[in-house]
Amino acid sequence: MPVIALVGNKGGAGKTTLTVNLSVGLARLGRTVILDTDPQGSSAQWRTIADDTSLPSVFAASDQLIAKVHDLTSDYEYVVVDCPPSVQAPQTLSILQVTDLALIPVQPSPFDLWASVHIEEAVHQAQQHNPRLQGLLVINQLEPRTTLSQLMREALGEINVPVAETAIRRRAVYRASALEGRSVYAMGKRGAEAAAELDQLIQEVTRQ
Repeated sequence: MPVIALVGNKGGAGKTTLTVNLSVGLARLGRTVILDTDPQGSSAQWRTIADDTSLPSVFAASDQLIAKVHDLTSDYEYVVVDCPPSVQAPQTLSILQVTDLALIPVQPSPFDLWASVHIEEAVHQAQQHNPRLQGLLVINQLEPRTTLSQLMREALGEINVPVAETAIRRRAVYRASALEGRSVYAMGKRGAEAAAELDQLIQEVTRQ
């Protein structure tokens, strides 16, 4: 599963946070790189403030995105792409043509659910040109005690895209690690539970 795109249709779903932490986890399995195609450049900013040279490198988007992805896959085992928060963005449409897995973080909110319907349509359209493309919804920033979070998996069942068994909980350590240019893997005991969740998700992703 060498090319994994983090895809969303609205801001604030935790796409970039998941991108950088997932990449650090994948780097423990093989050479991993991040391709930042989001105009906000948050993944690149995270890497700029990081002082850990072992973290995955981050490349900025180029005009020839598809060629850039092909170049990176020749040097890395995993290419993780941080896409813009719109499935209609040219960068997202291009990336879906060469992606193996579109990983779609969805927060427990009606707005995220409604936005996911458009992502489902975009993934199915892209599969006509890229038959190997798979989609996987990930419940992100889950708060288990809330009613909406408890109903989230049932609600996502209405969308014709598989849902990951692993849900990522809302944890302050994600924000704290980002501010320090680190991942939750580098946060010791504070990040242990978050890292365990990410490892479970990685096991699912690498089985796709």
